[in-house]
Amino acid sequence: METTRSDSHLDRYAARAQGMVASEIRALFAVASRPEIVSLAGGMPFVNALPLDDVGAMLQHLIATKGGEALQYGSAQGDPELRERICDVMALEGITASPEDVTVTVGSQQALDLLTKIFVDPGDVVLAESPSYVGALGTFAAYQAEVVHIPMDGYGIIPEALRETLVRLRAEKRRVKFLYTVPTFQNPAGVTLSAPRRAQLLALAEEFDLLIIEDNPYGLLSFDAPPPRPLRADEAERVIYLGSFSKTFSSGMRVGWALAPHAVRAKLVLAAESAILSHSNLTQLAVREFLATHPWRDQVKSFVELYRERRDTMLAALAETMPEGTTWTRPAGGFFVWLTLPEGLDSKAMSPLALANRVAYVPGTGFYSDGTGHRHLRISYCYPEPARIREGVHRLATVIHQEQSLRTTFS
Repeated sequence: METTRSDSHLDRYAARAQGMVASEIRALFAVASRPEIVSLAGGMPFVNALPLDDVGAMLQHLIATKGGEALQYGSAQGDPELRERICDVMALEGITASPEDVTVTVGSQQALDLLTKIFVDPGDVVLAESPSYVGALGTFAAYQAEVVHIPMDGYGIIPEALRETLVRLRAEKRRVKFLYTVPTFQNPAGVTLSAPRRAQLLALAEEFDLLIIEDNPYGLLSFDAPPPRPLRADEAERVIYLGSFSKTFSSGMRVGWALAPHAVRAKLVLAAESAILSHSNLTQLAVREFLATHPWRDQVKSFVELYRERRDTMLAALAETMPEGTTWTRPAGGFFVWLTLPEGLDSKAMSPLALANRVAYVPGTGFYSDGTGHRHLRISYCYPEPARIREGVHRLATVIHQEQSLRTTFS
């Protein structure tokens, strides 16, 4: 049986297709989904915590009473009533917005794709945190952007490093199209940009005429304090805000949005029309009905309590089991912990041993455009039950001890 074959269409592909490669996460899914493996890899929300009977009844009632609308073509900008309710959601974090400046998208991932499409020419520079969300890096590569990473620490992106990079790129006459950032409960690092640094970031955007794309899928999932104030709440012209219902309602609905200045919103709608003609009315109306008929704020609180318990379980297990020289972040919300291995270990090289020990994680290399990050890995606490989290962390600690022993034995 032939295991490999050449691609007869290789010479036909556009140059941008060369940047399309499978992410570290997608490559893991086929193996990590096996029941004997504790997967700490994916960032899947625990949708079983929803009142599924109520959601099912709501969907049935939606089709019975509004099926003609739900099953019809819609608008590329999105359902008007849903856009109003999206403004209500953003208001919880301090954002004042008009529904006219909201564009509904197929998750916030499509919003990022459309924005990159309308702003980036091949060779343009996109700034991103180091590490950065793997889905964003894939989008930037597909549009042939050059990603320049800006270092982070425990308080988020480092403003001094951003300034140095902007000065250097200006001197080199490079075109910087925007800074992409997940400032709140960042994916993958789990860190949050501090309030003073948010002010510094906006000041730098003013000084260097820098556009910021703020991706905020986790903002309402704050465990220990009110949600941090988004950048968009204090700057409407230089910040484009991306949101999603994937983490606070249903990832399967694939409903997100972009809040952009009016002129950019017009371009977004045109780009959406050319890509998909119109969005799914069914999923939009489902989200709209959920927000209108269910105590969705209480549901968000339930998710917060559930994920807080799982975060605490993971942090306690890490403290109990990890060998000396291992460090990790302590997220105040969201889904992820970023772990740094002891000196000399390589998370990507260690991954097969981890799978053999029935635990999966995401190697850090997937979160850097240049393939660095070998000492790092991302683990997630959002989906496994607490007992599975403890077991997974114990297995991971065993793998790290084994890898250390192998390194010591074979130098």
